[in-house]
Order: sequence, then structure tokens, then C-alpha cells
Amino acid sequence: MIEHTFLSIFLIAAFNISLAQPKAISVEPGVSLQLSKYRKANISDIKYELRFEVPAARSEAIGAQETLSFQATSNLYPLQIDLKQDAGKVHWVKVNGKKVPVNLQHEHLLIDPHDYRKGSNIVEVSFIAGDRSLNRNDELLYALFVPDHARSVFPCFDQPDLKARFKLDLTVPKGWKALSNGKTIDSATTNDRTTYAFAESDLLPTYLFSFTAGKYTTVRKMLGKRPADLLYRETDPKKIQLSVDSIFGQHQSAINFLEGWTGVRYPFQKLGFVAVPDFQFGGMEHPGEVQYKASSLFLDDAATKNMRLARINLISHETAHMWFGDLVTMRWFNDVWMKEVFANLMADKVTQKLMGNQTFDLKFLQDHYPAAYNVDRTAGANPIRQELGNLQDAGSMYGDIIYHKAPIMMRQLEMLMGKDNFQAGVREYLKKYAYQNATWPDLISILSKHTKEDLAEWNKVWVNQTGRPIINAQVRYDGDRISEFMLTQRPEKGNDKVWPQSFEVMLIYPDHEQRLMVNMNGKTTRLDAVNGLPKPSHILYNSNGNGYGVFPIDESWTPDELYAIKDPLHRASFYINAYENMLNGKAYTPIQLLDLFQIGCAAEQEETNLRLLTGYMTGIYWEFLTPGLRDQRAEEFEKVLWNAFEKQSGANHKKLLFNAYLNVYRCKSAGERINEIWRSQQAPAGIKLTEDDYINMALTLAVKSDTATSVLQRQLSRMKDPDRKKRLEFLMPALSNNVQERDAFFNSLKQRKGREKEAWVSAALYYLHHPLRQATSIRYIPESLNLLEEIQATGDIFFPQSFLNATLRSYQSKQVADMVNAYIKAHPKLETKLLNKLLQGADDLFRAQQLTNAKRP
Repeated sequence: MIEHTFLSIFLIAAFNISLAQPKAISVEPGVSLQLSKYRKANISDIKYELRFEVPAARSEAIGAQETLSFQATSNLYPLQIDLKQDAGKVHWVKVNGKKVPVNLQHEHLLIDPHDYRKGSNIVEVSFIAGDRSLNRNDELLYALFVPDHARSVFPCFDQPDLKARFKLDLTVPKGWKALSNGKTIDSATTNDRTTYAFAESDLLPTYLFSFTAGKYTTVRKMLGKRPADLLYRETDPKKIQLSVDSIFGQHQSAINFLEGWTGVRYPFQKLGFVAVPDFQFGGMEHPGEVQYKASSLFLDDAATKNMRLARINLISHETAHMWFGDLVTMRWFNDVWMKEVFANLMADKVTQKLMGNQTFDLKFLQDHYPAAYNVDRTAGANPIRQELGNLQDAGSMYGDIIYHKAPIMMRQLEMLMGKDNFQAGVREYLKKYAYQNATWPDLISILSKHTKEDLAEWNKVWVNQTGRPIINAQVRYDGDRISEFMLTQRPEKGNDKVWPQSFEVMLIYPDHEQRLMVNMNGKTTRLDAVNGLPKPSHILYNSNGNGYGVFPIDESWTPDELYAIKDPLHRASFYINAYENMLNGKAYTPIQLLDLFQIGCAAEQEETNLRLLTGYMTGIYWEFLTPGLRDQRAEEFEKVLWNAFEKQSGANHKKLLFNAYLNVYRCKSAGERINEIWRSQQAPAGIKLTEDDYINMALTLAVKSDTATSVLQRQLSRMKDPDRKKRLEFLMPALSNNVQERDAFFNSLKQRKGREKEAWVSAALYYLHHPLRQATSIRYIPESLNLLEEIQATGDIFFPQSFLNATLRSYQSKQVADMVNAYIKAHPKLETKLLNKLLQGADDLFRAQQLTNAKRP
């Protein structure tokens, strides 16, 4: 009896211990959600001391040493330190001063429980750094670790909620300049090498740790009381003269606005920026070392209004990240959209302050709605907030939904709460989670304290579900008076749901306008306030551009009436809605809409609206007109564009029309005109053309003529900038008139090395799959689809989508549509996010089939 009782007590105790112990953490590639949660609960106080030795020759390996210190609350299981590297490139590992075996499994350096302890630990590693994410070029390199690429370079805890401090020593060839998150505290040159020592960084997640080094020019200016460094490689003296002061000034304006709006001073120790040639993104928000695409920063006197606005917006976006994403970071990458939506929202507010409400409203509509619709209308649409099981798939979270639908959603939320309440909630959020991590539910919880609205219910449809509504209208008249005006909404696809939102409807009369604000919170909304009003000449739905969805379109507008609408915002809303209705086959055929928009080439006086129109026109021409119809309309379309070019007076208006003409020209006379402009380098009267313009002209001449080699070789001989020359040399095989040379170029893309310059690859694919080359390029489609999974695994975050868009977007044929469908059918286990990217990239292809075969009612 006593033995039995003792045994029972022992078993109960053992059972209780087993319940208290977490389950074993599997060792698998990437960083699983399970692993991240376990490490967050057990690892803290992380510091990295890193030293990289960068040789002058790009072919030589980068030697590295690391000291990683941390606190552990448990050593029950092997410690997993993330490292995506070959085991043979790790020389040795020491744990708390003791050398231990190198145990690298499934992208993790494993430390045995007996070798590390509860409390303080130090892990030292000597290794060859992986250089996949160091973006090495002959004369520069830059570290780009978002979202989970730090582990491909050095051992680390590569998850956003394990913030750490980084201390870096960087040895580079003599003459190279360097920049990192921390302040430069020392530099010493010995023989042909220079070592830069950087101060310990602020508290950062691994994806925000970064550095760059190379043959840069450095400029230092004061932003208020803070010194700021700019590193660049631009060689055009005019661009340098016209851009440098603007770059610093726009950063200062953004900082001033954000400090005032958030109530939080700039939260990091230093300011620094680097302009990288052919950077993969527009920018990346590393504190103290913000990386930008050089061509987005350095503008000349030929820059359009949109290019100048885009620079303001880009700088404001990356600066806003210092508060949203860098100061307060998402806990897990399923909430990566949070940092992007706030960066875009704050960038838009900076633009609003600098440029005024009218410019802001128009820019917000043009920037966000077409891009969001490009995804949300497709069968591959994804919600704003997505699930993520492993950080190795985090790159697929990015796209136009988080960059463009999310700001629309957030603006609707701000209108719902009221601007002051919204701002108060965001300030509380920043204060509570400063230098920490937070989730979207954390933010919603705080915002809910500042409003009586049911944000949880509102959140379901806007954030957690996909799609957009179709808005329909029923207007009845009693004689010449309105007797009933009713709006209804239904999902474009998917389950029954309602989008609570506000927008404007405008009744247009010969001598005045009647504006109606609509708060649409249900399936049906009656506008009783208009009952009894006279019958309007026209009705413009979503006139203020705030509403999200496909709205009714009034096809009774004559061109004279349409282009006489005074407010450019109202015209832009009509253009966007007409295009979306055309794609759905509900109003206008592609040729009808092209004809309507052609008239606007000469009539539209708002530059950014003209950019919207020319973009729609060139897209319709190449993607939705059949080749036969294109042939019929080519000469007329060219004449319309050139006549509009001559009629418009503004230099930027002319530039937009010239570029549209260059894009679509087919006829011999147009080709001769372009060739003469390119050959003589004499711009048509009224516009300025830059070296980039002449390069673009050469590329277009090459794809549309049989003299590709001579044209491109001559353009190459004119160029001096080494980075631009290398890009053109890369593109030339894709533009060759020799099919075998194009085949060889495509085959080179099957190797990771051939895809290193992803921006160049996307540009090359556009020309390789140009509609005029599709007779030979169509055979690349199956092989391109077979590369998708590898491209997702090896490419940067935007590359899978840009690869698909450049490959598929301009095709119209049933043959290619069948290829895509066959691939999908043959890969039933294709990762969902990658399948969605494919469906997004193929949407125009599928719609071209539908629009070609459909008959208008």
C-alpha cells in the first residue's frame, strides 16, 4: 500500500513536469512560428559584434567573425541559431569560451543543451559570410536582409521580435566609403585596406541591420541639429546639382512633420542615406543607412511633376518607417503590412502638407486605387492580413494589397473615427510599444478606446477578407424629378459581405452641381435627400475618389462634356471607374475606351491625369486589342498622339505623350521619326530628353527594327556612366534579332547567377516577351512557370511578381492561357501565396480572352 502510494505520487509529479515542459522544437528550414515563439519566450538581451573582411575581388570570399551574447531562461533543448550556409564554410564555434562541434542542420547552427546555460551566454563563430544578400558588385556592396535574409549572411536569431544591438567592424578596399546603422567612430587605413568601426546600433530586428560600402561620393549636411550623410555614385553633374539639396530638404520636411504628428522625436542615433544604382526596391528603411534606388532620388530639369511627387513620397515613406516599423516593429511578418500602411499614410500626409489638399486627394486616388484594384479584382487576391507559418515564406506577403489597399482602408478608418481620435490612438500606440513589437490586434485594441464604432466588426471585411464591392444604382424619375435613388452593393466575388465606407455622388446640371455624401453601411442605401430634385444631365459616382469598388458608369458623357469637368479629381475618378468597368465587360469595349481616352490626350490639362490616361491607353493597345485590330488602328493612334504632343504646351505634358508615342509606334514613318531623334540626339521642340530617355529610345528601336545590334552598340559607345553601361550590356542579348542569342539569354536566367540583378532581369523580360516578339518567345512560357518555385525561394520580395508580370502580362492568346491553366493543374500542391501571385500575373491574360470573346449587350 505504501509502495503503491509512493508510485502514484511519483507518476503524478512526473506527469505535472511533462505538462510544464514545452514540446520539442523541430529543426526545419526557415524560421517556423513555433520556433519563433519558443525563442521569444526564452532568449533576451541580444548583442551581435560582427567583423567582415571584404576583398577587392568580387570572386573572393568574405571572411567574418561574430560574437553573439544573449540571456537564456531555459536550456532544455538545442539552441537553434539561424544560418543558411554550407557547413564547410563555418570554421569553428565556441560557446562560453569552449570550442564545440559545428552542427549545422536544416539552416540552423545547433548548440547542444550541455554547452549553453541558463543566464548569460556568449557564442563565437568564425565563418565565410554568405554573400547572396550582400549584393556584391565590382565597386560596391549593400546588405539587404528583409524579410529573413540576415541568416543567409551570418548566424543570428532572424525574427522581428528578437531585437538586438549590433556593433560592426568593416574592412574594405582602400578608397571605399562605408555607412551603417551606428555612427562611424573610427576608420584606419593600412596599405590597401580601410577598416571602419561603427558604434553600437540602436535596438533593431535583424532585418533592419545593414551596411554599405563602395566607391561612393559622400555629402554631409545638417538636418536641424543632426548631421546626415548621403552616399551616391551618380555622375551626371546636372542631376547632382539639382537633386542633392532637395534630397536633404525633403528628409528634413518629413522629419519635422512626423515629429509633430506623432509627438515622438526622431527615435534613432543618426541619419544617413545611400543612393544605390538599380536598387531592387524604391527604398529600404534601415535606421541610419536608408537605401534608395538612385534613379528615384537624382532628377534633372526634365523631371515630370509625377517624378518630383514620387521622390517626395518615397523619402517621406522611408522616413515614416523610422516610427512605424523601426521604433515599433511587427511581432511576426504576417503584420508586415502594418509598417507599410502607416509609411504610406504618413507619406501621403507629408505630401498633403507640402502640396495642398487638392494635390493630395488626386495623388492618393491615382497612386493607390488602380494598383489595389490590379490585385483585388483577380482570382489570386489576398487579404491585407494573411497567415504565415514560416518566415522563409514572408517575401510572398508583399504586394500591392499591403502597399495600396491598406492605405485606402486606413483612410476609411480615419474618417470613421475622426482625425483627432485616430491621431490620439496612434500616439498612444507608439508610446506604449516604443522599441518593442506589436500586432494589429494590439493597435485595434488601442484605437477602439478612442471611438464608439465597432472596429472589430469593421476589421473583418476590410482587413481579414479579400475583394471589393460592385456598387449598383437604381434611379427612378417622376417626370423630370427624382422619385427614388437607391444604391446597392454586392461582392465582386466570394461570400456575402458589406464594406462600410463613405464616398460622394455628384448630380451634374447645366448650371451647377449637387454633391451628396454617402455613408454606405449596409447592402442597400437610399438617398432620400435627393427625392424631388430635378433630373440631372449626368451622375458621377464616387466623384471624390474615396470609395472603394466598381461604381456605376454614366456612358452618356460626350467627350466635350467629360473633358470640361472642372475638378481634375472628378475626371480621374471617372477614368479609373471607366477602365474597371471595361475590364469587367460592363461598360465600354477596349476600343471604345481607347477612342474616348485618345481625345483626352489633347484636352486633359492636369499632368498627373494625363499620365493616368496614357498609361491606360498603352495598356489597352498592347494587352486588350487583338493583333489584327492593333494593325488597323496603329497609324491613326500614332497620329492622335503626335498631334496631341504638338498641341499640348507644357513640357511635362509633351514628355508624357512622347513616351506614349514611343511605346506604341508601329508604322514606318513613326519609326523614322524616332530613329532620327535618337540618332541626332535633338529633342523635339518643347521637351528635354536625358540620357535615360535616349537609352529607352534605343531599346525600343531595337525591339521594333532589324538593326538591334548596331543601335545598341552605338548607344553603348555614347555612354560614360559605368553602372548604366553594365545594365545596357545585360539587356542587349534579350533584344537581339538573333533568336538563338535570345534563347541563350533566357537559358541563363535558369541559373541563380543569371538573376542576380533582378531589376535588370524584369526589364529584359519585358523586351523578351514584347508583343512583337511573342511568336518566338511563347515557347519560354512553360519553362518560366517551372522556375516559379525556385524564384520564390531565391529571389527578393518583389521579384516573383515582377517576373510573372513581365512574362505574362502582354500575352492575349488562348495558347498561353492554356499553358498557365495546365501548370496550375499539374501543381495541385503549389504554395498558396505563390499560386495567388501567378493568378494575379495572369489576370490580364485571362481577361483578354474574355473581352475578345464577349459580346456587348
